[in-house]
Amino acid sequence: MAKRNLTVQLDEDVISRARVVAEKRGTSISQLVAQQIEHLADEDERYEAARKRAMELMDTAATHGGGRKWKREDLYDR
Repeated sequence: MAKRNLTVQLDEDVISRARVVAEKRGTSISQLVAQQIEHLADEDERYEAARKRAMELMDTAATHGGGRKWKREDLYDR
């Protein structure tokens, strides 16, 4: 996949802490950011797919006669 540059502005403190994390992981700040953004995008796609499946299941359940078959009077002795 083709890669493009992206400019991000961060506080100096965040950059310093990110350098430490990148060093510990043997990677670059750029790679850390790329991994996190990819993770976030994947997570959002999974959420949307699950939401779509849930909505489809609810639509299907509603059309299969899930309506009530009792009357209020059947539940209570008067």
